[in-house]
Amino acid sequence: MAARDEATVASQVSREALDQLFLKARTHNVWLPRRVPIEVLHEIYNLTRMGPTSANSSPARFVFLTTAAAKERLVPALAPPNLEKTRNAPVTAIIAYDNEFYEKLPRLFPHNQEARNWFAGNAALSEETAFRNSSLQGAYFILAARSLGLDCGPMSGFDPAKVNAEFFPDGKWKANFLCNLGYGDAGKLFPRSPRLDFDEACKVL
Repeated sequence: MAARDEATVASQVSREALDQLFLKARTHNVWLPRRVPIEVLHEIYNLTRMGPTSANSSPARFVFLTTAAAKERLVPALAPPNLEKTRNAPVTAIIAYDNEFYEKLPRLFPHNQEARNWFAGNAALSEETAFRNSSLQGAYFILAARSLGLDCGPMSGFDPAKVNAEFFPDGKWKANFLCNLGYGDAGKLFPRSPRLDFDEACKVL
């Protein structure tokens, strides 16, 4: 069965698609001076939102910084190695999460109108669910952007408290990670770093 499943996947997804999404995709730090249209940002989100989340909770929120002025608001929160790459990227996305995501569950999870009550009043569970599922949506976001021909530069070198204070002062949303978007300069890439082999990272029980 496993071999048949793998063959089915291989027949449905082209090698070119796998290369674009995974095998030849790279994290970019140097960007070409090419604008990313707002319409493409809409397309990225419309693909991202279709990925599964727990109880369709969809807690991720996205803030796209597209101007120099918006980027400068982010600069004080960045670790020094991330300054220039962020200033030069056409777009920097703040992938955040809404701690009150459960307020939308009556619409997003309509077949169980009690779902909101699983989280309302339980801050620890809400935080855990929002962080885990927004991280998952952040991965969908990267794949969506790559599928549309963009390159990505996800980053965790920043001060979340400063980002939250600057962009989310009401405390409802919180930053998870950052991701630069644009068209990377392939000529400035360094060799791909190693990955763990199956036996190092996986167990089959």
